[in-house]
Amino acid sequence: MNNIMVLTGNGHPELAKAVAGELGITLGDCYVSRFSDGETHVVINDNVRGKDIFIVQPTCNPTNDNFMELLILIDACKRASVRRVTAVLPYFGYARQDRKDRSRVPITAKLVANLLDRAGADRILTVDLHAGQIQGFFDIPLDHLYAVRVFADYFQSKNIKDLVVVAPDVGGTKMARAYAKRFNAGLAIVDKRRVSDVKAEAMHVMGDVNGKNVVMVDDIVATAGSLAEASAALRKNGAKDIYVAVTHAVLCGPALERLERSEIKEMVVTDTIPLPPEKKISKITQLSVAPLLAEAIKRINLDYSISELFES
Repeated sequence: MNNIMVLTGNGHPELAKAVAGELGITLGDCYVSRFSDGETHVVINDNVRGKDIFIVQPTCNPTNDNFMELLILIDACKRASVRRVTAVLPYFGYARQDRKDRSRVPITAKLVANLLDRAGADRILTVDLHAGQIQGFFDIPLDHLYAVRVFADYFQSKNIKDLVVVAPDVGGTKMARAYAKRFNAGLAIVDKRRVSDVKAEAMHVMGDVNGKNVVMVDDIVATAGSLAEASAALRKNGAKDIYVAVTHAVLCGPALERLERSEIKEMVVTDTIPLPPEKKISKITQLSVAPLLAEAIKRINLDYSISELFES
């Protein structure tokens, strides 16, 4: 690899260290702190001139702090004469605000894309965007990775019989279809009516889940309302063991309580977002995307094809 360096802020240093370890390098030395008035202070201690820099920083909670750290790290790198800066966002915050669903609301995902571009990022690397069309918000190259490969290895190792992949709502059909193809399994969809932005009511199941083991797949779990309602509907329709595969474990509000009370046997998530000890309940299994990100970083650095990562 050619002059590669991985940097990070306070968003997810454990994942950044794991990515650097997969690449066989040490994590770059930078200092990210706060001034007394709360402003972000960044100092890069290593010489980065002419380096190919990858800044691993998910914009998860605290979203605004982590995003500001990322912007300032990008600016610091550009002013230090690096060769290229790639912003690695395992979790792309504000992705759910990708359109105007009512009057007088922003399209914040587009604003975030503009800010990353203006800060000086040369390309973006991310995992499982909430909406694929967000790629079109960027005027710089964006590599969009999928966690299906990570989940597929895990569930295939469990050797679950009579498996059906389920989309918890109609919007997740495309993602569920990709998983069903990878798992060589059937497909079902939960027809869901949303009552508010924090509450959803599952209506009925389209597809045969009677006597089947199911895996519900989604990109984000926030309050877990949709998953809890969907799991209840699946159980009512005769499903046996109910598993969940979700890439980004936001897990806010009553999410943990809902999971504990739900029909879900196991929820498998990735480490695109750090999972603090208080959220590591027995129903949650966490897998790492560090090998996937490291392979993508290696290919970007060497100008190899990223699309090969999507193959079986």
